[in-house]
Amino acid sequence: MRLTDIIDLTQANVVAGDTKTDHDLQKAFSSDLMSDVLTLDTEHILLITGLANVQLVRTAEMADIEVVLLARNKKASPEMIELANEIGLVLLETPFSIYRSSGVLYENGLEPVY
Repeated sequence: MRLTDIIDLTQANVVAGDTKTDHDLQKAFSSDLMSDVLTLDTEHILLITGLANVQLVRTAEMADIEVVLLARNKKASPEMIELANEIGLVLLETPFSIYRSSGVLYENGLEPVY
């Protein structure tokens, strides 16, 4: 699924990263547990989470995640935005819950990791 489709479907705002890059995300994973994220062995995934701290960005970097969607109206801190821009991570913010974000994206063809 294209990044622009994810943004449109979840009514997300882009707060960091290069949206001009053609991100073709094949799967999504929803979690607030970064230890679960670190177990993933999948490329081109979207992480949907309610966790909003610098550790999230570091975890996404280690797990080779390209795009993170912050759910439940969570806001990225200036430190998160700066670090995401440095490492090339796209950070999105949506008013949708994790459940709704996951459901809308699944309904429109984004596959789950599991």
